[in-house]
Amino acid sequence: MKCNDLTGKIIGCAMEVHSILGPGLLESAYRECLFYELKNKGLAVEKEKKLPLIYKEIKLDHGYRIDLLINNSIVVELKTVDYINDVHLAQVLTYLKLGNYKIGLLLNFHSCSLKNGIKRVIN
Repeated sequence: MKCNDLTGKIIGCAMEVHSILGPGLLESAYRECLFYELKNKGLAVEKEKKLPLIYKEIKLDHGYRIDLLINNSIVVELKTVDYINDVHLAQVLTYLKLGNYKIGLLLNFHSCSLKNGIKRVIN
């Protein structure tokens, strides 16, 4: 599946979850519901995928976790914050670099309209 088709499918699933649940819940609730929707669409989804940090000769397993990794190619980071800031975008970009992934989606479910809470990040 092409990258744009895949991100479109992910965003469609996220909008479905947001339209049913609305804003105001914990990030973990949206993660579980989005995981369910993505799996039902036939996508390969990993939840809370561990991401090690490699520094020179050492590998540090310090609990970095990607919220959702779709088809081993798209990083999805979920937030429930008043607004997305530069630190949130940097977090996604760091995950992309550490895992050698090309595309990430930052989804803020706290938005009244999810379309205002979507950021695409490219490595």
